[in-house]
Amino acid sequence: MSTQIEKLSPEDFKNGQILVFDKPLEWTSFQLVNKVRWLIKRSCGIKKIKVGHAGTLDPLATGVLVICTGKFTKKIPELQGTEKEYTGTFTLGATTPSFDMETEVDKTFETAHISKENLQEAAFHLTGKIHQIPPVFSAIKKEGKRLYEYARKGEDVKLESRPVSILEFEVDAPRFPEVDFRIVCSKGTYIRSMANDFGFALGSGAYLSSLKRTRVGEFVLEDALDLLSFEKLLPSI
Repeated sequence: MSTQIEKLSPEDFKNGQILVFDKPLEWTSFQLVNKVRWLIKRSCGIKKIKVGHAGTLDPLATGVLVICTGKFTKKIPELQGTEKEYTGTFTLGATTPSFDMETEVDKTFETAHISKENLQEAAFHLTGKIHQIPPVFSAIKKEGKRLYEYARKGEDVKLESRPVSILEFEVDAPRFPEVDFRIVCSKGTYIRSMANDFGFALGSGAYLSSLKRTRVGEFVLEDALDLLSFEKLLPSI
């Protein structure tokens, strides 16, 4: 993991680096990868270098995005398979088609019946090995097209549930109907779907209103780079 102060050489990047970034809000994972690739090529005088990420973060999420360079791009499948940790907020009493704030509220629900005990019970119910239906606004491919392509055209798509593991699920609601959470989960878990399922389990609705990925495997947010700190690692920028 390259958060050291020493500058990295062109050979370092070609031989392989694992770079841990704090993805900025409203950036796509692809945009951050492109920016990192461009900075490496510009500062190192490299015409071509492999750069990829080990697990997408939605534009409205921040936090850990693991980026691999050079020969270490071969490690991406292994890194994608590690467990993840997230913190954030669910907003109860409403749903959106995207299960987050990318789209407008489409339905509203009562929340007066929900107690603190209900919140804990719902989290407990959604902990362990569960089956989850991905959001229709996602990059999963079906018949050669991304699901969000169908969703944005208003086309209905039948989605199959997927098995995922929720290792830890903690909730607290000091600002009810907003509910703060911490989730540790397996590869392939959609936190937006967790929000939707959480609302359903409470006899209400919910959507994801903020999300931060705090860990990918052994890589934690506290050690993550921003673009300014990354530039200081580059040889001649």
